[in-house]
Amino acid sequence: MQNVIAINDAGRQGIAAAQATTDDMLLANIAAGDRTSMHTLYSRHNVRVYRFILRMVRDGATAEDLVSQVFLDVWRTARQFEGRAQVSTWLLSIARFKALTALRQRQHEDIDQDDVLEIPDGADTPEAALDRSRTSDILRSCIAKLSPAHREIIHLVYYHEKSVEEVGRLVGIPQSTVKTRMFYARKQLAELLKRHGVETMAA
Repeated sequence: MQNVIAINDAGRQGIAAAQATTDDMLLANIAAGDRTSMHTLYSRHNVRVYRFILRMVRDGATAEDLVSQVFLDVWRTARQFEGRAQVSTWLLSIARFKALTALRQRQHEDIDQDDVLEIPDGADTPEAALDRSRTSDILRSCIAKLSPAHREIIHLVYYHEKSVEEVGRLVGIPQSTVKTRMFYARKQLAELLKRHGVETMAA
């Protein structure tokens, strides 16, 4: 019985240690060739990276393949991470590049996001302030009518909770441009929602 308790305590300590390890620490270990840290980083971020890619490519098999490529790149290039942004932002920047490359190869220049809200995501979104039972179709339709650049900003800020600075790094545009796009994206989305009888959306 004491042996079982000791094993359980050790297991809990191991889980606590893994949770206490920051992404930056994991990446430093990965740069040194630590496969356990690579597994931990993958477990921590693969779902969000998958959802991010899926929204762009709209194909599950392609998204899964690109996720594998993203983390293979992380394993190969961990030493190049300079810590100027969060590790999660760095991961999404790699994911975005690979998704855009895949889309170019498929010659899909305009990313249609008609079914974006069908993808499960626990993050707060504009829909959180609306009656989900009657507005999911309306919001989906309105988001689809935004330009690709404005849709991308909406997704990064609301679905992935990225700051203006992080979005600028991901997309490769100045922070002032991010703010401008966000302003017009929100304004246009609010106008579209109002036409459908929805007067409010999340701030």
